Amino acid sequence: MPAKIPTYMVLFTLLTLVLAGCASRNDVPVAALSGDDDAFCRANNVQVGSPEYVACRKDRDAQRSAALARSDRSQRDLGEYMLNHPDHP
Repeated sequence: MPAKIPTYMVLFTLLTLVLAGCASRNDVPVAALSGDDDAFCRANNVQVGSPEYVACRKDRDAQRSAALARSDRSQRDLGEYMLNHPDHP
C-alpha cells in the first residue's frame, strides 16, 4: 500500500513551483546581453569612443530601460486589476 502524502505538502510543492516561475520574470533577455548595441551604433560608420557613439549607446540603454519599466508597470497594473476585480477572469 503506497504511503499517503498530506494535502498540505502537495499544496506547498505547487506553491513553490509557481513562485519559482514568478522569480525568473525579471531576467534580462538574451538579446539584451549580445553585442547588438555595438553593432547597431557602428552601422552608421561611427568610431568607437566618439561623442556620436557614446550618445548612440546611451540612447539604446535609455530605450531598453524604458521598455523594462513599461513591462514592469504593465505587469503591476494587471496584478492590481486582478486584485480589485476578482469576479472578472
